[in-house]
Amino acid sequence: MKQLLLFITLGLITPLLTNAKIHPEKLRCEYLENPFVVDDLHPHLSWINVADDGERGQLQTACQIRVASSLQNLEQADLWLSPKLNSTRVAYQGKDLQSRQECWWQVRVWDKNGHVSAWSEPGFWRMGILNDSEWKANWIGAPWQGEETLPKPMNPNAELPAELPPPAPLLRKEFRVKKEVKSAVAFVTGLGYFELYLNGKKVGNDVLVPNQTNYDKRPGLLNQNIPLPDDFRKYKVMYLAYDVSQELSGGDNCVGGILGNGFYNPAKYWAEGYGTPRFLLQLHISYTDGTEDVIVSDETWKAGRSPILMDMVYYGEHYDARLEQPGWCSLGFDDSSWEQVAMRKAPEGELVAHTARPDKVVQQLQPVRLEKMYNGNYKVDFGEEISGWVRLKDVEGPAGHKVEIRYLSNSYSGDNSYIFSGNGKENYAARFNWFVFREVEIVNWPGILNPEQIIAEVVNTEIPETAEFETSNPMFNAINKIWKRSQMDNMHGGVASDCPHRERSPYTGDGQVACVTVMHNFDARNFYQKWIRDIIDAQLVESGYVPNGAPWQPGCGGGVAWGAAICIMPWEYYVHYGDKDMLTDSYFAMKEYIRYMEQWIDAEGIMLSQRTGKDGNVLRWFNLGDWVAPGNLPPDDMVHTFYFWRCADIAAKTAAALGEKSKEVKHYDDLAKRTKEAFFKRFYNEESGTYGPAGGNIFALKMGVPPEQYSKVIAALKKDIQKNNGHLDTGIFGTQFFFEVLSENGLHDLAYEAMNKKCEPGYGRWLDLGATTTWEHWNTTGSHNHPMFGGGLVWYYRKLAGMQADEAEPGYKHLIFKPQPVEDISFVRYSNETSFGNAGIHWQKDNSNFSMEVTIPVGAHASIYVPCESGQITKEGGVPVNENSDIQYLGWNNGYSQINAGSGIYHFTVD
Repeated sequence: MKQLLLFITLGLITPLLTNAKIHPEKLRCEYLENPFVVDDLHPHLSWINVADDGERGQLQTACQIRVASSLQNLEQADLWLSPKLNSTRVAYQGKDLQSRQECWWQVRVWDKNGHVSAWSEPGFWRMGILNDSEWKANWIGAPWQGEETLPKPMNPNAELPAELPPPAPLLRKEFRVKKEVKSAVAFVTGLGYFELYLNGKKVGNDVLVPNQTNYDKRPGLLNQNIPLPDDFRKYKVMYLAYDVSQELSGGDNCVGGILGNGFYNPAKYWAEGYGTPRFLLQLHISYTDGTEDVIVSDETWKAGRSPILMDMVYYGEHYDARLEQPGWCSLGFDDSSWEQVAMRKAPEGELVAHTARPDKVVQQLQPVRLEKMYNGNYKVDFGEEISGWVRLKDVEGPAGHKVEIRYLSNSYSGDNSYIFSGNGKENYAARFNWFVFREVEIVNWPGILNPEQIIAEVVNTEIPETAEFETSNPMFNAINKIWKRSQMDNMHGGVASDCPHRERSPYTGDGQVACVTVMHNFDARNFYQKWIRDIIDAQLVESGYVPNGAPWQPGCGGGVAWGAAICIMPWEYYVHYGDKDMLTDSYFAMKEYIRYMEQWIDAEGIMLSQRTGKDGNVLRWFNLGDWVAPGNLPPDDMVHTFYFWRCADIAAKTAAALGEKSKEVKHYDDLAKRTKEAFFKRFYNEESGTYGPAGGNIFALKMGVPPEQYSKVIAALKKDIQKNNGHLDTGIFGTQFFFEVLSENGLHDLAYEAMNKKCEPGYGRWLDLGATTTWEHWNTTGSHNHPMFGGGLVWYYRKLAGMQADEAEPGYKHLIFKPQPVEDISFVRYSNETSFGNAGIHWQKDNSNFSMEVTIPVGAHASIYVPCESGQITKEGGVPVNENSDIQYLGWNNGYSQINAGSGIYHFTVD
C-alpha cells in the first residue's frame, strides 16, 4: 500500500478532464478494500458511482476495467483490459492468475449521455497460494503437547475443564536476508488462534485470527448429546497474508509466533475439540535480482513457554509477567533452553485464503465511573456492555502480586488475572479470549487505580456500520442502538453467535432471523459471504440436513427454522445486495435441505420434524418450533410447516432468478402452494376464525390467507393483541414478522403501540431495566446479550421510515419509498449504503404540513409514495408534482401521491 500512496502523491495518475457527470468510487475486490489475499481465480470487482451535485436521473451506461501486475503497468493493463461492459460488479476475466501475484486495477464509467469518466484511483488484491503442491511449510506445535484435544467436563456448568492446557507456546526461528528485498509476504495461520511477530514486533492489527470454520474431522461427534455424523460437505482452514517488506532487515532476522487454543481446543461440555494448537508459515522473500528465498515452519524451529499460563475461549486467560522472555522474537535471544518443535498432523480442512474480515479492536472506551468498594476492590463502569477485554496501561506493582479482573455480566465469560513482573511500568490485555462486560471488578489492586490506567477495548469481526436511523421517539433510537451493540458483541471469527458469553455458538436460527436487520445497518456483504459458505459447508452430504449451527458444535440445539437459514439467508442477501452469485452458490444446498425436510411431511402435507438422538428417542433440541415466546409457543408442526413453505417458496424464486429450467421453478412453486394449502386446512379454526395466538395468525397472514378467511383472521389478531394489552405474544420467529404484518394489514397503529411498550413483553422494558444490549427473553431470565429479537426491528426502516428493496429488481436497483407515519412521531430519517450508493428517506410533519426528502443513488430508480389527503397539493422543489419534468406523477391513490423518479435528491412537501 505504501507504493500506492507514493504513486498518488507523486501525481503519476492525473485525472482527466471529462464531461462525465458520474465517477466511480469505493473500489472493492470480493467486497473488501484492497484485500491482502484472494484465491478465487475470477475475483469479483465492484464499485459505486457518485454523481455531480444536482444531477438527476444519472446512471452508468458502460464501464471498462483494466488490471495490471504492478501499479506502474496499469496503463498497459498487462493482465486485462476489459471490453465495454455494463455492470457495477464484474468478475475478472483476464490472463490466468498465478500464486502470490499482485493485481492492481482501475475502472472508468460512461454516464447516461455517453460521456466517459477518468480512470478511478487504483485498487489492489493479492493472490494466495493456489496449489497444494506449492505449500512447503509444515504444521508445527509445542513438543510438550500431543495431537489430541483436551478432555472436556461432563458438567455443562463447570467453570473449568478437568485438565487445563499448558502455557501458550512461543515459536521462533532466525533466518538471513541475503540480498536487496523487493517484496516479502508471509502466508500464515495458526489453530485455534495465532499472533505473528517479526524482529520483535507484532505483524498486523488483527486479533483472534483466523476466522472460525469446521477445521477438521472429529470422530467423537456421534457420542455427543446432540449427535451428528462427521460427514460435512467441506472442511477448511483459513490462512492470512501479511506484507512484511518493511519489517525485514538486511542480514539476520527473526520470525516468531504465539498460539492460542481458540475453538480448536475448547474443552467445553457442548463444544467438541479438534486437537492441540499448531502453526503454519510460509514467508516468500523476493529479491530485486529476481531470485527468492522461502522461510517455512519446519523441524528447525524452536518452542518455549509463554507467560500466558492458560487461555481458553470458554474459561478465560491468566498471565504471569514474571515469565516473560524479553526479546524472544528478536535477534540475539538465547533460546538454548528451548526445545525443538514437534511436527503436527495437517488438519483435514482445505487451506483457503482468508478473504474475509478478521476480528479487530474496533473501539476503546474510557471509564464513565470508577469507585473503590468497601472491600478494597475497584469497580469500573464503561457505560455499555461490550465484548472485548480490559487493557491495563502503564501500571506498577511488586513482583508476584496478582490482580484479578472480574468481568461483570449476567453470564460467565471467563476468568482473567495478571501477575506483575515488578519491572517498572507494565501493560497488559488478554490475547486469545474475549470477555463480556459493562463493569469490571479489579481485585487486589496494588495502590490506587486511576482512570487513565484502564480502558475497555471493544473487539468484534470488523463490520462497517453504514446506516443512520433516527426518530423523534428517543426510545426507538435507543432500542435500535442496543440491538446494534448486541449484534456486534456477537460477531467473532466471521460468524454470528447467539450470545457472546455463555454459548458463543453460531446458531443458524438466530442468524437467519436477524440477518435482514443486520443488512439494514451494516455492510455485511463480506461477512455473510463467508458465513453462508460455512453453513453450506456444514450440510450433511448424505441426508441434506443443515445443522443448527455452523461451523457445527454439538451444543447447537434448534430445529427446522435453524436449518432453513440455508434458504433464507442467501435469498435475503440477494434481495439486499443484488448478488446473483450468492444464489448460484446456494441453490443446490437449498434443494438438498428441502429434500431432507420432505422426509418429515405427512400425507396431508404437514411437516413435523422428529429427529432422534443417539438413543433413538426424539430429541427436543433437534426439533424446536418457535422459541422464547412470552407465553405458550405455537404448535411445532405449524412452525415447521411454515418454514417448509418458506424454503420451497424461496427455492422457486431462486430458480426463476437464476433462469433455471421452468420445470424446477414449477416444481418448487407447486410445492410451496400445496404446503400453503395444507397449512390453511390444518391450522385454521373455522368456528373461531383464527390460526391461533403466539404467532399463528402472523404466520398465516405472512403466507397470505384465503380471501374468505381474511376479515376473520384480522379480527382474531386484533382480539389477541387486545387481550395482551397491546403487547406482542410471539417468539423469535413470530416477532420477526409481527410488526410488518400488522402494518401491511391495516393495523399500523397497533404495530406502533406494541413497539412503543415500556413494560413486559417489549423492547422498552429492557431499556427501563438499564439494558445496553438486547436480551434472550422478554423477562429478566436467560442471557442479557442476544440479538435474535432484532428481527422485528426491520419495521423501523421498511414501514415507519418507509424504504424498501424490490426483490424483482434486487440490490435497491428499484427502491420503494412508502412511509407510514404515526401521530406521535414528528420525524424519521433512515439511510443506508446500497450496492448503488447511499439511499435514504427523511420525513417530518408539523401540524398539517408534511415534508419528505429521498435520496436515490446513481443507477437506481424509485417508486415514491408521499402521504397526503385527496385534494392536497404535493410539490417537489416547490413545483407541483404534476408539473415537474424531473419526475413522473402517477396520481393519488389510497392516501398517497404516487411518483416515479430516477437517481438524485428530491424534496417533497404537502401543504
